[in-house]
Amino acid sequence: MKTQKIMIALLLVALTAVSGCKKKTAPLPSSEEAPPASLGAPTAQLTATPTAISAGDQVELSWKTTNARSVSIDGIGAVPSVGVKTVTPAESTTYHLVARGDGGSADASAYVTVNAPPAISVPSRSMSAEEEFNARVQPIFFDYDTYDIRGDAQAILAKNADYLNAHPDIKVVIGGYCDERGSDEYNLVLGQNRAQAAKTALVTAGIAADRIRVISYGKEKPFCSDSTEECWQLNRRDGFTIDK
Repeated sequence: MKTQKIMIALLLVALTAVSGCKKKTAPLPSSEEAPPASLGAPTAQLTATPTAISAGDQVELSWKTTNARSVSIDGIGAVPSVGVKTVTPAESTTYHLVARGDGGSADASAYVTVNAPPAISVPSRSMSAEEEFNARVQPIFFDYDTYDIRGDAQAILAKNADYLNAHPDIKVVIGGYCDERGSDEYNLVLGQNRAQAAKTALVTAGIAADRIRVISYGKEKPFCSDSTEECWQLNRRDGFTIDK
């Protein structure tokens, strides 16, 4: 009886050892631990509407990509995988999009032509013959109580002669003027001498004498009415007009 109990006890120990040595099956990894799925090769599309504009106009860029983890457009920066953006290029520009992903990269381009604004034509206004004459043929001035041609007046008369030589169809009237001092009779003579002095200088420079007529206004038509030296100087002059 004692021997039978010992045999049963040994058998139970053996069974326990066998069951403890049984290989355990490793648990399956959870879905959170599974490696991410690899994306395929990226694709990219980029369009510009319109493709030709005038300076200052706007362009709408639209793009679409697939399998991209990052997308960028030169001059704009990072953009979503799909999108639309309005731009105002200052000059003709190529917009270049690059899409990058696990499967490599893809790119697309859109060219926009920017035309210069049309030139604004300003109608030219040509001067009349009289306006041109007045701009090119200048008056000369005299010192007090004299009709001698001053140095500055000689230079002006030389330019006046050049213009008249270039326009032989123009005839000219030289008017002699004086300031308010002195009698009417004296200033009429002085004005005549001043006009004649200018005519002589022009004839010497090659202008035909029959193209020039002289007249004295004395102090009858002053250009300035103030009794100052500055005003008197303006009135001591020879003026030139077209003889019509």
